[in-house]
Amino acid sequence: MNSADLTGVVWRKSSRSDGQANCVEVAFLGDGRVAMRDSKDRGDGPALVFTRGEWAAFEGGVVDGGFQRP
Repeated sequence: MNSADLTGVVWRKSSRSDGQANCVEVAFLGDGRVAMRDSKDRGDGPALVFTRGEWAAFEGGVVDGGFQRP
C-alpha cells in the first residue's frame, strides 16, 4: 500500500531513532491494523499494513528475543 493512501493517520517514530531517517515509523489505524513505513520515504513510499494478530505476533517475537542476532 502506498503511504499516501493512509492520509490523515498519525505516524510515530521510535524515540531511539538516530535522527538521520534511518528508522521506521508506525501508525495505529482505527480498525486495529498497524501500518509501517520507512521514515525517509515520508508519504511517498510503500507502507506495510499488518492485522492486529500479525502485529501482536511481531511484538511477542521482540519481547521473546526472537530477532536477536546470533
